[in-house]
Order: sequence, then C-alpha cells, then structure tokens
Amino acid sequence: MVASSGIDKLVGLSMIGLAGLIFSYYTIWVIALPFVDNEHVIHRFFLPRIYAIAIPLIAGIAVLSVVGLVLGVVLMTNRKTKQKTK
Repeated sequence: MVASSGIDKLVGLSMIGLAGLIFSYYTIWVIALPFVDNEHVIHRFFLPRIYAIAIPLIAGIAVLSVVGLVLGVVLMTNRKTKQKTK
C-alpha cells in the first residue's frame, strides 16, 4: 500500500551519495592531504587540519548528548508512569 517507493528510493540514494561524498572528502582531507605540499592548489578546497578533529568531536558530543537526553526523558516518563499505577 506504499505509493511512494520511487521517492523513498531516490531519497535513500541521495543520502548514500551524500554520505559517500562526505566520506571521500574527509578521507582525502585527513589521510592524503598531509603528504601534499602546503603551497599546492588542492589545499584551497579543504579547511585547516584542526577542524578535522574538532568537527567530528563536536558532532560526537552533540549526538551523545541528544541520546542521553532522550534516554533520560524516557526513563523519567516510565518512572512517573509506574509510580502512578501503584
């Protein structure tokens, strides 16, 4: 009964493509770029190296914070529900 399977496939394919581009960019940035001279033209397309650690670190902290917040809300809601039924 799902009529939007074509749209779902398109969205999924675009998400995979975006993830592939981000992975390729980050891999070149972190692994290949340190071996290229600093004066080379390719350095213009990449952020400074400090961001290679800062961006994933901040994203990881944000994800863990959201997961912890959601887990805390669910646990508090379940505790209140159990106390009301007693």
